[in-house]
Amino acid sequence: MSVIEVEERAARSALERVQKIESVAEDLDAERAGVLREVVAMEWDAVAPVRPRVAASILGLSEKTVRAWVRHGLLTVAVREPRVLLDPQRLLIVLRLVHDLREAGRQQGLLDEVWRRINDAELLEREDLQESLAQMRRGEFAEPLYPRLDPGEPA
Repeated sequence: MSVIEVEERAARSALERVQKIESVAEDLDAERAGVLREVVAMEWDAVAPVRPRVAASILGLSEKTVRAWVRHGLLTVAVREPRVLLDPQRLLIVLRLVHDLREAGRQQGLLDEVWRRINDAELLEREDLQESLAQMRRGEFAEPLYPRLDPGEPA
């Protein structure tokens, strides 16, 4: 078995373990789920960064495509020297999105769609947006910066 095959097997196994632990955590109460999230964090500490070639095999893409996704920021670099190695956590995020898109019958334009979904998810995680959404749900609205025009008033 080649070094690449060994690395791919290890990466696939680690990603699968993390996914299984996370899926169990979803069904638990907050306290117990928190314990499993700590286990996931420890697991991530033990997962080695991944070669683009291995990531390509895991994602079912060409290595050229994976390197393009790195240039566009979809996949993130964990190590640059002596060779480029990719962040396994980001790889799992992208893997889930690619899987979901393919399940929905999407084969083309994956880069743009994955990019949009990652940006949307990152936006939703921002504290300022979360607070704004909470205020909106509570019915707390700020006064507009500019006065509203009457419908019959010229702009």
